[in-house]
Amino acid sequence: MNFTTCDLADLGGPCQCNKKAHQIFTASGYGTQTVRLSKDAVKDFDCCCLSLQPCKDPVVTLEGYIYEKEAILEYILHQKREIARRMKAFEKQKNEKKAEEGELSKAAKESKMKVFLDKEMSIISKPLNPFSQKNGKESDAPSGSQQNDDKNKQLPSFWIPSLTPEAKTTQLKKPDKTVYCPMSGRALKMKDLIPVKFTLVDDTVDRVGLINRQDRYVCAVTRDMLGNSVPCAVLRPSGAVVTLECVEKLIKMDMTDPISGDKLRDKDIIVLQRGGTGFSGSGVQLQAKEARPVMQA
Repeated sequence: MNFTTCDLADLGGPCQCNKKAHQIFTASGYGTQTVRLSKDAVKDFDCCCLSLQPCKDPVVTLEGYIYEKEAILEYILHQKREIARRMKAFEKQKNEKKAEEGELSKAAKESKMKVFLDKEMSIISKPLNPFSQKNGKESDAPSGSQQNDDKNKQLPSFWIPSLTPEAKTTQLKKPDKTVYCPMSGRALKMKDLIPVKFTLVDDTVDRVGLINRQDRYVCAVTRDMLGNSVPCAVLRPSGAVVTLECVEKLIKMDMTDPISGDKLRDKDIIVLQRGGTGFSGSGVQLQAKEARPVMQA
């Protein structure tokens, strides 16, 4: 009896197996399970990608990710401090390695000088001793002290600190000085952060009341309600947020910013990303899948 991938009945589709087999299959925990994410798991389109809270002073990157200005500047500052710390450690290791190589080179020169002086001192002729071994060669058999030294080298003592094996020093690589966007992974600079100006539904509502409301902003041109289900874009010259429908039907006809009156280029129209962070699902793909083993009998 084999069970394959089963779509749960509460996902909007009919169950492909009979009721009893479905109950056994669900209780066993086998097979690929698909769950549709709830509304609480989806980040709102106007929330910061770092803090997951509605932005007080929003900025957007060239890729369309919205951040709270204070949060993203603090992130950039933290990354720069971390890069400076890694660079300092890399330079320290580099200087230590350079000093070690200098000492080894100095020791090698001293060793060569000592060998040269020993040869110079042995040039003086000496009378041969007839009672010495033939050709002045010594026995090739190692003495007892040499055997003990070899044994100590092969079997280090783990109880004596001076003979305890040491771990090799980790070789640090030169750190990259570029700060990357936490969402897109591309290079991020402060000059690339574009201020965003949302058009409020009601200007008299304070910030606390605005956060508690579900419908907070409207399109700056058509006054259509903005939300996760409505694709939006930011006009770079004015920072106004409009719907993509407004962009396609109105703005692209003359490529002029209706708020500031500046001429627009294609890169001046930044499409807002509706995706989430590691703590929330995407605004487009709302299903989570988990692959599990198949139960066989």
